[in-house]
Amino acid sequence: MIRKAFKKKSSGSKLDKFIEKYNLPREYLSINRKSVSRGVLVGLFWGFVPMPMQMLAVMAMTPFLRFNVPVAISMVWLSNPFTMPPMYYMEYLTGNFILGREGLSDIEISMDWFSENWDNIVIPLYTGTAFYSIVVSSLVYFLINRLWIASVRKEKSEKEKKRKKLKNKLFTFEPSHTHSIQEDESKSDESKSNESK
Repeated sequence: MIRKAFKKKSSGSKLDKFIEKYNLPREYLSINRKSVSRGVLVGLFWGFVPMPMQMLAVMAMTPFLRFNVPVAISMVWLSNPFTMPPMYYMEYLTGNFILGREGLSDIEISMDWFSENWDNIVIPLYTGTAFYSIVVSSLVYFLINRLWIASVRKEKSEKEKKRKKLKNKLFTFEPSHTHSIQEDESKSDESKSNESK
């Protein structure tokens, strides 16, 4: 199911023309399990990191790792001006928990508060960031891989069932008129008696 969703989004001829026009490696736009799951991993990894120009960080990884770039960039946009404050707050609390710190008490979920208290929160914030960037993005990566594999297996089993049904229909003979063996025997007896006369 997850594989079908990605396959429906890609229009083959337009994608091929775009790749040829800009001379791009096919892996950056291909729709397969490895490319899409790596794109999600890279996008989520940078999406959790509190930094400007996260999309440039995604693009900087393209020479080292082959992944679906549009998927990665869309994952980066999970952190946007609306979601950043709660995300960073969650990362800050997680970092304090990991480090065993109390943390600041007068927390405000706003970009101004984060910039004013940067020196006090930077270590717990990036500790929590490391947890979410590495652990959560890796879990989502493995989950997408499992879902993709399950989707392929399900699709194969459905095709196999359809093939078996079709094969059974082709090789099953059903007479057009149903009649009993006794009727056949009685007709053959009548024909024999007629011949003897």
